[in-house]
Amino acid sequence: MVRIRLRRVGRKKAPAYRIVVADSKSPRDGKFIEIVGQYAPRSSDAQKVNLDLARVNYWLDVGAQPSDTVRSLLRRAGETRLGRKLQASAVALPENAADESAAEPAAEPAPESAAE
Repeated sequence: MVRIRLRRVGRKKAPAYRIVVADSKSPRDGKFIEIVGQYAPRSSDAQKVNLDLARVNYWLDVGAQPSDTVRSLLRRAGETRLGRKLQASAVALPENAADESAAEPAAEPAPESAAE
């Protein structure tokens, strides 16, 4: 399986990451297929994530699965396809409070004879 995940680079105690496409069996800092972005968690907000969204979209179309951290970075970068996929598989919830109260059974009070 192909994954989009982080690869650590940078000095000790100064992490920086490359967002790479790699086989799921390869080690974290090992062999990879392509670099599609960079993530610097200790830099200013404007320069934290640098992505090539065209390549990310290509790999997502081919079937690559993003890791949890990369998924959140993609959402922050404005990738909306991930939200649509999750929304399509989500279970619908009742719209108003009347439906919610009808859906949940009322809790029964505890028997008083057991407390005596």
